[in-house]
Amino acid sequence: MKIGIISGSHRQDSQSAKIANYLAKLLSDTHPQIEAWIHDLGKEPLPMWDEALFTGGDHWAPLAKLRQQCTDSDAFIIIAPEWHGMAPAAIKNFFLVLGNAGEIAHKPGLLVSLSVLTGGANALCELRMSSYKNSRICYIPEQLVIRNVLGIYNNDASTNNPEEHDYFVERGKYALNQLVEYAKALKLVRDSGAGDLAPYPNGM
Repeated sequence: MKIGIISGSHRQDSQSAKIANYLAKLLSDTHPQIEAWIHDLGKEPLPMWDEALFTGGDHWAPLAKLRQQCTDSDAFIIIAPEWHGMAPAAIKNFFLVLGNAGEIAHKPGLLVSLSVLTGGANALCELRMSSYKNSRICYIPEQLVIRNVLGIYNNDASTNNPEEHDYFVERGKYALNQLVEYAKALKLVRDSGAGDLAPYPNGM
């Protein structure tokens, strides 16, 4: 099984990337048989959507690797910081670019949001409302809203808030366990052919 982790911040040295790396380690510790990969949209940004996506513009050539990684994956962790009460453009653009060819269709997604203060929920509500329609990603009910993120999931234990960090380590394991089981179940849906996108490539 492969699980893709998408860090949706524009920043090159972001808290979202920190969370991505920590969750990859947590996944490796709890499910060593699973291969996790990370795409950091801050360090490897995608071009903003344009019509050349469908006609083979040179700036879209690097997309082939990410498209194949998504196709080969069984589940996703989507990390979106909350900026101005919204999900950032980078993660929205990810779904515009990879939302129509079935690479993430009928695969479970664990949503993770974060905030330096006490926000985070709005970005997840936005993605649950608008990012699934054509992509057909299946968000699981469990999610992580990591507030006061500067004190959580740091490799240097001295910089963590012990109570909040320990809580999110256990809550992270709980969420990842669910994601893995959903990945097993939704493979049956994909294998059945019931989710064939050919008759109706766009969601309603």
